[in-house]
Amino acid sequence: MAKCTAPVNGHHSASAEAACPACRERYGRYSSYGTYSSGSYSASASSGSSRSSVGGSGSSVGGAGSGVRPSWSRAGSSVMYTPAEVRALTPIRSSVEKRAPLPDRRDVFLCHAWDDRRGAAKELHDLLESLGVSVWFSEKDVALGTSLLREIDKGLAKSRVGIVLVTPALLRRVQGEGIADKELSALLARDLLVPIVHDTTYEALREVSPLLGSRSGLSTAEGPMADVAAKLAELVAS
Repeated sequence: MAKCTAPVNGHHSASAEAACPACRERYGRYSSYGTYSSGSYSASASSGSSRSSVGGSGSSVGGAGSGVRPSWSRAGSSVMYTPAEVRALTPIRSSVEKRAPLPDRRDVFLCHAWDDRRGAAKELHDLLESLGVSVWFSEKDVALGTSLLREIDKGLAKSRVGIVLVTPALLRRVQGEGIADKELSALLARDLLVPIVHDTTYEALREVSPLLGSRSGLSTAEGPMADVAAKLAELVAS
């Protein structure tokens, strides 16, 4: 009997699951998106209905290979997911539902490398805020003259979900045991953590941080950053 490769290679995308000798048969069933439904999934009526623009960027929600909707999607939502993404996000959503929104609580804590603060991290922050998601972002939430580590601690305590933007810059920072490494240590102690892999791979992440690399999340390899933001917005919606 073929053995599942997830413990070694991970199933962080539909394509990875399709390549697994033990899971490819099951993946073949998932690919018939119009007929699959179970538990947390609701099938889409057709792949053609899974496209829509986000934040005026013109990019479509639900990249190639997407085709299922999780139970927390609102009626009429056009945001589509791969089966692997739904499995990864379902336990996070269960925890989010138990953490009621508070006046001073942010929806998302954004952990990122300093080098990405005006690039990919700002892009993700702006997309999330345009979708009504409140984001703790060091560029706007840490005032001059205050303790960065103290503000990070407060930000983590007041956020419903932690997301880690995994980029080549972040991998370098983690290896150097900088601020990003301290943020990761605090985030990894919680169950509410979603890695967002951008311009790198889970394989590269596991080489630097096996613990973080063991967490499934989202990847811009499956679609543009706008798609990731749309999925996160649904994940934390009340």
